[in-house]
Parts: sequence; structure tokens; C-alpha cells
Amino acid sequence: MDPVIIVGAGPVGLTLALALARQEVPCVVLDESPGRDEPRPARTVVLREDTVALVERLTGAPLTGGFRWAGWRSMRRKQVMREVAFDDAADPAPLHIAQHVLTGALRAALAGDPLVQVAVDSRLDAIEQEPSGVTAHTRGPNGTWWRGSHLVGCDGPRSTVRKLQDIRFPGRTAVERYAVAALRTELPWTDEALLHRSPPWRTSGPSAGEIVGRPLPDGLWRLDWLLPPGKDLVTPEMLVTRIRETLAGWAGGASPAYELLDTGVHTIHHRLARRWRAGRVFLAGDAAHLLGALGTQGLDEGLRDVDNLAWKLALAWHQGPHEALLDSYQEERRAAVATRLRAADQVLPLLRGGGGLRSYVPGSSRGHDALLADGHLGRGALGAPGAYTDSPLVPAHLDGEVVVGTPPGALVTDVRVTAEDGTFVRLHDRLGRAALLVVLVAPGTGVWERKHWVTAGIMPRLAAAVTALPCHAELLVTESYPGAGAHTVLLVRPDGRLVTALNGVRPADLYAAAETALGGAAEAAAAEAGAPVGTR
Repeated sequence: MDPVIIVGAGPVGLTLALALARQEVPCVVLDESPGRDEPRPARTVVLREDTVALVERLTGAPLTGGFRWAGWRSMRRKQVMREVAFDDAADPAPLHIAQHVLTGALRAALAGDPLVQVAVDSRLDAIEQEPSGVTAHTRGPNGTWWRGSHLVGCDGPRSTVRKLQDIRFPGRTAVERYAVAALRTELPWTDEALLHRSPPWRTSGPSAGEIVGRPLPDGLWRLDWLLPPGKDLVTPEMLVTRIRETLAGWAGGASPAYELLDTGVHTIHHRLARRWRAGRVFLAGDAAHLLGALGTQGLDEGLRDVDNLAWKLALAWHQGPHEALLDSYQEERRAAVATRLRAADQVLPLLRGGGGLRSYVPGSSRGHDALLADGHLGRGALGAPGAYTDSPLVPAHLDGEVVVGTPPGALVTDVRVTAEDGTFVRLHDRLGRAALLVVLVAPGTGVWERKHWVTAGIMPRLAAAVTALPCHAELLVTESYPGAGAHTVLLVRPDGRLVTALNGVRPADLYAAAETALGGAAEAAAAEAGAPVGTR
């Protein structure tokens, strides 16, 4: 069968290639660059725990070269409004990393993989679709035609794939603008990120008065200054003035010595593609959505696109048409990103409008700082990963369904489980294998070897039910799960989303839930109605 064609070799495209290769799906990555990433210290990304875990699981190694903050501080004028201390286990810190370091790690993991071909200096200029596949043409030194089973556009905001498929990309332009500097210096704190609103030293002309400082390894910092509305030119002189007054203000005196490494202007747009699927062509990452105001990070959502799409493409590649399952990618991911965009658009006037009655409401400033911190820290409506609660892959009306600490469609908690070979592993380590996971909650099993209980109690009946499921599933056992009682059975998707929780071994319910999670229920309903499935 033909490989999957991935257009774009940024973090999203490279991660998708890795995710497909780990599920034994060949792919071709069309990279319009020479295959090297220019070091840009001012171009960094902040990844939350779920997306860091995804990258590390796919690369098979800890993600190095980034910086995990020890804490977060929100200030307004001279007052500290909020402080957060991170805990590696209970409250992991975000990871701040230069984008070229991230793509370098992904390229290194792909090097030598026989299932992945990276075609450099290959710029897409045509796409043709047929019922049996898709063909793409590239121009460049080795311009040629490429044949694939599917094609995924991970080619950024100006996506050629999106334009060739005539997909609209409505939204708002220049929602916010930031002047950015990457520099090496010594500050009174070394390992905390900082959001400073309305600093008392503003002397460099008109300013919205918001600065974000994020540490990097080796004494590097990325500083972002929110610019006032408009398109005023950010001159080198103005930027140097802002650097000096900011460093002096934070140091409480003269500006400390610094080494300026990189600068830029970061403009944030809010856009959402009308469609994320056109037949055998899909969009992911910045090609499908742009967001980033109020601390939200677009790359996080791009990597979640990959996590959602990869296992569905892999299942379709290995087993044949799963149209409802492929349609669910747009239904789930577009809804999740749209929710975050709406939240940011609703909060922006409150935070940026200023003046009026809000200025006199007690505690309003503290609430504003909390909202901004949530965006930066990946919490709340502005920053937390969305749950696919309204997904067509969530089963309804199962007699044995019970409520646990994770709602259906949300990411499961990473508990310790016993694998089929008897080893103890983390639940999230078993994700991304193009297989469903069935997790039995069985208190006390952790103190016995698997051979002593694998044939006892309800295990044989559950093992038989798992074997009968419509696709391969792995049976795992855990001593406990938040909100779950003994003998609760969890069904988990390859991207770590809970399908359902059942009260005991219920083969019929388990089969029905698995069938729904694979899109089978939607396929059957469409076939019965004599109508095509989904949004193709």
C-alpha cells in the first residue's frame, strides 16, 4: 500500500511521521527546506505535560535542551499577585524549548527509520485525488510526483495544501503583537517564569504594559513585550531601550550586563479552517488553526492534532476504510480548538479593554492575572487540554457504564499498570500502538506476580472478552484508578482518551464501546440510512 504523504517538516509534520512509523505505517515527508533548521533563540515553544510525554514516547528518549521552570510568578506594578511552585509528580512544570532544538530531536529520531523518507528541497505545487489514493507534485531540484494513500498538510499558516483544496481560513488578524528578545543575563531569580503587568518603570513611550520572561538553559531568557494596537515599527533602538529598562527594573537598580542573541516581532492571529478533511487530504497544526493570545500555545494543539489523527490513519491504512473514524478527527479536534479560541476572544476585551466599570470592581485585577496565568500554564478554559465529550466515538446508553474520575473523551490518568508480560509500566507508555487498551482495576494485584492471578477470578472471562473485540486490544491491570472501584474496567483509545468505564466484566458492553470508538456505530447508522458518512 502507498505511504502517507506529509507536507511540512516542522514539529507537527515530523511528530506525525514518527507517530505513523511507530504504528508501522510508511510515510514521505515533503520538506521544502534543505533539511536543516536555522538556530533562532527567540523562536521558542512552551509544551505542557501531555505533549512533552507524546514527544518523549515517540522519540524514545527524554526531551533535552529545554528548561522546566521551578515556578511561576504574576506581578502587577510592584505587587506579587500570584506564585506557583511546580511539583514534578503532582503539578509538572511546562517545558520551554527553542523550536530548532525540538525539531532537531525529532529529525534525529527519524534518521535511519526505514519507514520514513524525508524529501528535502521539495515544494508542493499540485494535489490530485482518486478513490484509491492521492498524488502530489513537488518542484525543486528533484521535482517529481508522489503517490500516497492519504496526505496531511502540516505546512503552516500559509498552507499550500489548504489553498489547493480551496479551504477557507477565516478569523482575526493581528489579535496581539509582541516584541521579542532572546538574551543571556543574570536576574534576581534564575528558574522562574514571570508575567509582569503595568510595571512601574514604563518610560519608553506608549506601551500596553505587559512583559513575559521565560528562562531557558545556560542563563538564556526569552522576553516578550506586548505592543500597543497598530502597526508601529519596532526599531532596534526602541527594543534596546525596553531591554535595558526592564532588566534595570527587575534588578532594582542599574541594568545588568546582557548579551543579545536574537530579536523578532511575534504577531498572533486567530483563525480556524472551515474543514480539516477533504477526501484523503487532512490539515493539522497551523495549517488548520492559529491561536496564541493570552499565553496559549499553538504548537501544543498541533501536537494534539497529531495524537488524534495518527492512530486513526494507521487503522485505516492497515485495515481498510474507516471513514467515520477519519471524519471524527475534524469533529473532535476542530471543536476543541474552537472552544479555546472562543474562550480567548471572550476574555480579550476584559483584559485589554481597560477603564470603565471594571476598573472599580474589587479584585478584578487579581482575577485578570489568574486568567492570564491559566493561559501560560495550560490550565482552565484558556490553557487546559480539551476533552472530546461530544465525540461520535463516545458510546451512549451502556447498561454497565459507571462514573470514574475521568469523563469519557478526556485524557486518562497516568497510573502504574501491569503489562501482559508481567512488568510494571506507566499507562501512558502503552499509548500510540494503534491498539485499544483495556484496564482492569484490581486492588492487591500489585503485590503478587501476574502468574498467580492471571487465571483467577474474573481475569479469564475478561481476557476472552478482550480477545473478541473488533480490533487488537491490550489487557492491563492496575491496583487503583481515581474514582474507580474494584473490578472497574476502563476502555482507553490509543491517544489516551477514555472511551468508557464499566462496572465489571460486561462483554457485550465492552464490544459495543470498542465498536463505537472505532467509528463502527456511525458507519452502521449511515449504511442503514443509505447516506454517506461524515464530512468528506
